Amino acid sequence: MKGFINVLKRYLPPYKSLLLLNFLYNIFGAFFAVFSVVMMIPVLEIILMQDTTVYELKPFALDMNVLKNNLYYYITELKTEHGPGIALLFVGAFIIVGTFFKVLFTYLASYTSVGIRNGVVKDIRKQIYNKIIILPLGFFSNERKGDIIARSTGDVQEVENSVMSSLDMFLKNPILIIVFLTTMLVMSYQLTLFVFVILPIAGAIIGRVGKSLKKTSKEGQVKMGEILGMIEETLTGLRIIKAFNAEKRMSRRFESEVEEYRRIQNRLMRRRDMASPLSEFLGTVVIVTVVWFGGTLILNVNSGLSPATFLAYLGIFYQIIAPAKAFSRAMYNIHKGMAAMDRIDRILNAEVEIQEKPDALPLKEFSQNIEYRNVSFGYNEHTEVLKDVSLTVPKGKTIALVGQSGGGKTTFVDLLPRFYDVTKGAILIDGIDIRDVKLYDLRELMGNVNQDAILFNDTIFNNIAFGVDDATLEQVIEAAKIANAHEFIMATENGYDTVIGDRGSKLSGGQRQRLSIARAVLKNPSILILDEATSALDTESERLVQDALLKLMKNRTSLVIAHRLSTIRKADMICVFKEGRIVETGTHEELIAQGGIYHKLHSLQQ
Repeated sequence: MKGFINVLKRYLPPYKSLLLLNFLYNIFGAFFAVFSVVMMIPVLEIILMQDTTVYELKPFALDMNVLKNNLYYYITELKTEHGPGIALLFVGAFIIVGTFFKVLFTYLASYTSVGIRNGVVKDIRKQIYNKIIILPLGFFSNERKGDIIARSTGDVQEVENSVMSSLDMFLKNPILIIVFLTTMLVMSYQLTLFVFVILPIAGAIIGRVGKSLKKTSKEGQVKMGEILGMIEETLTGLRIIKAFNAEKRMSRRFESEVEEYRRIQNRLMRRRDMASPLSEFLGTVVIVTVVWFGGTLILNVNSGLSPATFLAYLGIFYQIIAPAKAFSRAMYNIHKGMAAMDRIDRILNAEVEIQEKPDALPLKEFSQNIEYRNVSFGYNEHTEVLKDVSLTVPKGKTIALVGQSGGGKTTFVDLLPRFYDVTKGAILIDGIDIRDVKLYDLRELMGNVNQDAILFNDTIFNNIAFGVDDATLEQVIEAAKIANAHEFIMATENGYDTVIGDRGSKLSGGQRQRLSIARAVLKNPSILILDEATSALDTESERLVQDALLKLMKNRTSLVIAHRLSTIRKADMICVFKEGRIVETGTHEELIAQGGIYHKLHSLQQ
């Protein structure tokens, strides 16, 4: 329950005006609900032939005894002049009016609570997405994509279905219960005190059953994350699954996961379904007990409880059972929903390790050099990927990084835009530590072209203009021409308005890569990072992409990771990485003459 209150504190403040309206509507709805039932007392007394005649009209006052006296005065007059039937009709009209206002205010309360509920869910979704965007890449290395998707979709849906659906109950039910109990106290304090003893006992029994729901629900949500992760892996690796005839193997794995999920859900739903019959049984026990105790009070002349008043009391008590049962259902739902909220909070509360200093310096241009000064880095405290690396990259020069896989080349370039922060040492641009400058300014200086061209399920225009808000069609076309992409773009169905599918699936590898290059051309960065941009292309595509890269790299500072040594022969400096260190530096000719690791790699490729 404490967690639920904390969730409300976090997300309800923007909706204070709706909360106030909801509170007022619920107050009026509860008042007219009581009014409708209380008006049944004179109806019952007329039908039961009780002598309730009043012949004296008192001056108006906001006093229950005065109001009751005057109501009975008018009923007495009606009964005397027109008979009991007209009196019943008169009282019935009051009941109809009261019921109309009751349902009107109840609807208005529900109307405002819908706005609160959907607004809170929207805020949670927005908060998760914004947090995913700013979290460092290291967070996603330790988490399964499917589990993150499950938290962002299924768990948010569970919060909406469980926690937010209970919000209406918690906004309305306490008001109803307070108003009903107050009325019951006025009608018979002895009987109401007896109810105060019975209801908490029933509530405690129901509450004990619901405690195990949260744990079971959390197990189910974790398992669903694993299932979604497996589906995502299957879709990504479907070609390999088919190539290795592994369909049955993957099917068995998936069947095992969904079978475990089925068992968890069986336990969860059976416990949840116990709530309604248990609360119904306990409600019946409570009603029978109240009727017995009320009957003894009626038989006791000194108690002041008449049969008509007792029947109206039961009507109000019956109405209080519905919100009380709703509380029990809400508690079940909350236990289930808070398990989902706990998983969402693992994203929302994750530490953003790449922080910008409050007094960060602006960095609008790059004029001298990039310096890696005694840089060490490890993705965890046990293993170092880079070990005391130092390198100076002058402006306008092309630096090529080569070496064995796992040698630290990609990590080396990922540290420059602060996808990660160095463990030891520093990286400086024009003598300023990159940790001291504004993160936006730092990354605005750079353009990336990766081995796997990262495109979005959008138009070609929007993919090229990604990150450049005010790009014109003419600028996009010019960038595409430089990247050797304009010709194939115009051959597509809708030209620059063609939607290219998920991750650019409607295009070939070379076409995707040229769009990625066009995007970098349009951004016109001072520093260019190329991570094996031609490694997965055929000869013709490689020639077109290489030509586009040469145009892009002209007069820029470039860091180029390459496995094909033929593509970096003209680099101003080649750095050879081995086990996290730079072991050789020089031009192509100088490194060939040294006869070291580079010479060996070159000979193997030749």
